[in-house]
Amino acid sequence: MTQKIKRCKKGCTVLKQYPATQIRNIALLGHGGSGKTTLAEAILYHAKAITRIGKIDDSTTTMDFDPEEKKRKTSISTSIFPIEHNNSKLNIIDAPGLFDFAGGMHEALAAADSALIVLSGKSGLAIGAQLCYDLVKKKGKGCAFFVSKLDASNANFYKVMDSLTEAYGASVCPVVVPHMQGEKLVCYVSLIEDKAYTYDGAVAKECPMPEDERIENMRNIMLEAVASTDEALMEKYFNGDKFTKEEICKGLAAGIKSGDIHPVLCGAGQTGEAVDIVLNILTEIMPDSSSGNYKQIVDGKETDIACDPNGPFAALVFKTIADPFVGKLSYFKVISGSIKPDSYVINSRTGDEERISKLVWIKASQQEETNIISAGDIGAVTKLGSVLTGDTLCSKDKKITLSPIEFPAPCLSMAVYSKAKGDEDKISSGLSRLAEEDPTIKFETNNETKELVLSGLGESHLDVIVSKLKSKFGVDVQLKIPKVAYRETIRKKVKVQGKHKKQSGGHGQYGDVWIEFEPCDSEDLVFEEKIFGGAVPKNFFPAVEKGLRESMQKGVLAGYPMVGLKATLVDGSYHPVDSSEMSFKLAANLAYKNGIPQASPVLLEPIGTLKVLVLDDQMGDVIGEINKRRGRVLGMNPAENHMQEIVAEVPIAEMGDFSTAMRSITQGRSTFTLTFERYEEAPPMIAQKVIEEAKAAAE
Repeated sequence: MTQKIKRCKKGCTVLKQYPATQIRNIALLGHGGSGKTTLAEAILYHAKAITRIGKIDDSTTTMDFDPEEKKRKTSISTSIFPIEHNNSKLNIIDAPGLFDFAGGMHEALAAADSALIVLSGKSGLAIGAQLCYDLVKKKGKGCAFFVSKLDASNANFYKVMDSLTEAYGASVCPVVVPHMQGEKLVCYVSLIEDKAYTYDGAVAKECPMPEDERIENMRNIMLEAVASTDEALMEKYFNGDKFTKEEICKGLAAGIKSGDIHPVLCGAGQTGEAVDIVLNILTEIMPDSSSGNYKQIVDGKETDIACDPNGPFAALVFKTIADPFVGKLSYFKVISGSIKPDSYVINSRTGDEERISKLVWIKASQQEETNIISAGDIGAVTKLGSVLTGDTLCSKDKKITLSPIEFPAPCLSMAVYSKAKGDEDKISSGLSRLAEEDPTIKFETNNETKELVLSGLGESHLDVIVSKLKSKFGVDVQLKIPKVAYRETIRKKVKVQGKHKKQSGGHGQYGDVWIEFEPCDSEDLVFEEKIFGGAVPKNFFPAVEKGLRESMQKGVLAGYPMVGLKATLVDGSYHPVDSSEMSFKLAANLAYKNGIPQASPVLLEPIGTLKVLVLDDQMGDVIGEINKRRGRVLGMNPAENHMQEIVAEVPIAEMGDFSTAMRSITQGRSTFTLTFERYEEAPPMIAQKVIEEAKAAAE
């Protein structure tokens, strides 16, 4: 993503360096459209970092500043804004929620110490939120939930609360809840403070605690969860003694860190209702950077590394952007030690020395210079030549390699065609720059089909790439379904003559061969000769073989390469003057053209091994989709989290939009891999269609 970096205007808050114990890096995650960016806006507003809450529909949000985000009215990349609140620093990391831009979620979690998973009060626990939760747990990070959009008429906090409890059990702990009178939201209750607040927009006013049995039950659930984190608190709970606010916050913080408690907060991001309560609570209970779960690679194994400001410098580059004003901008999180401008570090992947010229805090589309970034904090540095996302920057004195970021693999591929001649180099250059920014982008030239194939996470992802190629690099392209690399072979043995004779004054051309063609198991040509009596001189054998190899590049059915061919030179004749290597090469070509059509040629299609991870209750639909694509299910293996692995063989020609179908069938819960296995004879109807298309293209 191209980010237009601006200097902070005069009068903006100048950040200072906080110790790791006072820094909280919080990723906002959730399903697309759940309200993450709007919540981020409200948090920034309450922290006085911005003067008004922007609207996504009006393209006025601080966090969605890229032109593509404004145009599409959705987040497509990770953005960061640091705020100061209650003597703490919070780095708010807003990650995209659409599946096509899941790479941003992995970037955000690489930098975050905890996650706030945002749920819509209207749609509840959507599949995207479940996937976020699974990833957060896999990364060993604490998380809380925020139920948004409670100002909407059809929002239902308690229905969402029930779905969370059903999914995640007793770990779900209410902390901020609404008081309802019928369908009307009257006030918000902070269960930690045991206080209620009404709101006029974002302005809070304390009101009497409502008499609501449901809220009392919610508070008891919270107190019981807090008591379970500490024996002293448990004893106090059973004795009927009241917990102080500090004890409740301490218990919640311990539960989040251990993963045993997932607090549930709520509010309305667009109006800012209850977001002030949420901001205070996040500052008090979310894990700080000093207690993060950080890993390094030592002798090929993961080991812990402490977040120590006095340790050797080590920082993880979790995001890269190509900025038109300052060049490459590398976002990093310092895990150990600290870094200052005009210092030198080592890229542990390459061993190259890099100069840190200028350090900045990132404030969404703006930047603010700083003279130090210490352990636990997030910043950025400009103009690091060879540094890529996932690299570790470390001191020259001690090489450290932090655990890399695991990005999702691309699952949708399309061929890229330029709309103007001569833009091929610009396309490759542009894609290279975009791939530096987004590790989920892959591209390569298929040597067989001569197509440039672009791979990404979905249709929207590829559409954004095409749009950026045009806006940033001035290249207009279109995407097409990639060509399939078919093959051709023969099914029976034939013996044919190839005779090339040409006389045009002076030396003529003469070459005459008899060749037996038959099928074999080799991908390459198997060439033999059984010449008796010198019918063809030995010095012409290589020319015959070369002529056949060149001919095999184009089959007789649809022009695809020929495989599985054995050719035996059995007879022929020559002229002592007119015969030459070229003559016998052309004779071999004639024999090929005469013989292959008589040898029952067939079209071969590539077959791949497909492995799909899918939930138990979705297996039937997925198997049906595989069968519809002429696939053969070979077996099923049990996997973790109520998943099954389906193993099948499928024609690769049928798999172009398989990722889109899987996303529709499984709501994004499935993952799959497809690897080439072998070639098989294509069914007659399929072969006929391919042959007709090839002939039409040739004409």
